[in-house]
Amino acid sequence: EVQLVESGGGLVQAGGSLRLSCVGSGFTSDDYAIGWFRQAPGKERERVSCISSTDGSTRYGDSVKGRFTISSDNAKNTVYLQMNSLKPEDTAVYYCAADLRGFGCYDLDVFYPYWGQGTQVTVSS
Repeated sequence: EVQLVESGGGLVQAGGSLRLSCVGSGFTSDDYAIGWFRQAPGKERERVSCISSTDGSTRYGDSVKGRFTISSDNAKNTVYLQMNSLKPEDTAVYYCAADLRGFGCYDLDVFYPYWGQGTQVTVSS
């Protein structure tokens, strides 16, 4: 069974950094798209970033461009989200999501069949 497990969340002061990890298991694929999403209470789910092994592309939401970096380590079946210069408005539950069909990155959450359980990121001012 395909599983995704996020880790690395926590409490950090504004201006600090965190690195989130998303570890996949239950599959072997070189054609994947991994999206990072976040959702705060009362807010719609927001696509933060995406990385695709199919075409090598990465994408970022406007609110995190220049601060967040997505990367992958295929040997570890892991995708990372390095978050720098964190702001209180970055506070949310962060989810990773995967598509293994080789379509590349996609902006909408409905595109991704597999989701992790989420990890809480809290940024204090």
